[in-house]
Amino acid sequence: MNDSPHAPALAVASDLAEIEAVVDAAYRPYVARMGQTPGPMHDDYAAHVAAGRLRILRDAHGVAGLLVLIPEGTHMLLDNVAIAPRAQGRGYGRLLLDCAEAEARRQGFAAIRLYTHVSMVENVAIYTKRGYDETHRAEENGLQRIYMEKPLD
Repeated sequence: MNDSPHAPALAVASDLAEIEAVVDAAYRPYVARMGQTPGPMHDDYAAHVAAGRLRILRDAHGVAGLLVLIPEGTHMLLDNVAIAPRAQGRGYGRLLLDCAEAEARRQGFAAIRLYTHVSMVENVAIYTKRGYDETHRAEENGLQRIYMEKPLD
């Protein structure tokens, strides 16, 4: 069975159950570390799908990852990138980040921004390695967040 991922594609309503399962599986391990539920576990994925903001990455086993992009004035917000634990370590996150940056450029944005919880140190390291710089830290909705930005060439 070929396990290579398909190109990221816009999600449709029939993908919702798989999307929510990936989000739960990807973020559930952080609950104990954070002492609270991560923000992405509260998002309205049906609304993201309906608005055309959610892309999925499929492999031979179904939805392997997802990406939520929200245009915001002067920049693209990378609102969420999540990989199913069964698919982690295969370069799918890198593929989705490449997709996010390409889509931001395609839409004419000069920068892409994101935020992550301070306890998600692995994510901060990944984003820093990809050229994102921390812009500030703030508390939002009871969550301690690190905000990052990457200029797009």
